[in-house]
Amino acid sequence: MTMKKVSASLAGTVSLGGKASVHRLGFGAMRVTGKGIWGPPKDRKGALAVLRRAVELGVNFIDTADSYGPNVSEELIAEALYPYPKDLIVATKGGWHRPGPDQWTHDASPVHLRVALEGSLKRLRVDRIDVYQLHAPDPVTPFEATVETLADLQRQGKIRFVGLSNVTQEHIERARKIVPIVSVQNRYSFADREWDYVVDYCERNGIAFIPWFPLAAGKLAGDVLDRVAKKEQKSPNQVALAWLLQRSPMMLPIPGTSSIEHLEENVAAASLHLTKEEYAELSGAYRMVA
Repeated sequence: MTMKKVSASLAGTVSLGGKASVHRLGFGAMRVTGKGIWGPPKDRKGALAVLRRAVELGVNFIDTADSYGPNVSEELIAEALYPYPKDLIVATKGGWHRPGPDQWTHDASPVHLRVALEGSLKRLRVDRIDVYQLHAPDPVTPFEATVETLADLQRQGKIRFVGLSNVTQEHIERARKIVPIVSVQNRYSFADREWDYVVDYCERNGIAFIPWFPLAAGKLAGDVLDRVAKKEQKSPNQVALAWLLQRSPMMLPIPGTSSIEHLEENVAAASLHLTKEEYAELSGAYRMVA
């Protein structure tokens, strides 16, 4: 019996600003840090192995942030993968402070972002960040001032593409008047669709949508997941990822893990195509609880 190929490439590709493309199943590198997204991982060698295995499995989009650790995730990515494969895009984010484990505070001021970007450049060992994302709008900093800072850093050649995270459609539209936006990263899963309208907006405008917490599941939706998973002889997580991939051609899930076993399971979802009936059943389960 031949083994089915496991590769992120089987998910197809998504364009970033019409100037680059990546496989439509990426890797989120938040979980390679310590508990509370704070400090180094308990198993450093294991974290490095997960990052390397992701690339071996065809993942060529890795998402991180300076606040993961803080700094730890970026440092591990560079340690594991530098010099980077030519097709690998590493996206990072700025705009938070980390007072302690599980603690996050806003700072998207121009001064902070400029310092944060320089730190990310140094840790990732690059002269230009592939995709630099605003981690979240700052309630005390004018949004336009934040975005204009990113646009200026792009003009300086320190950022290739600009992305946003945790934003509304209004934020995206305001930002696009200042600088091209190639990606939007909001919380989203088949069981958590608060940002459905943003997904639709991104699809209409050719903007990659990166769902964070892509494997969230409520009880009822989880029951449907289990039923479809049993039918397909797949795991519920694989079915959840398959649903996301079919939700929009601009969808770029980035499931994260500190386990090679879970990584391989997630990437295997790239080859799973749900039937119209299965897709509708999963979609309907959400509408019943929404």
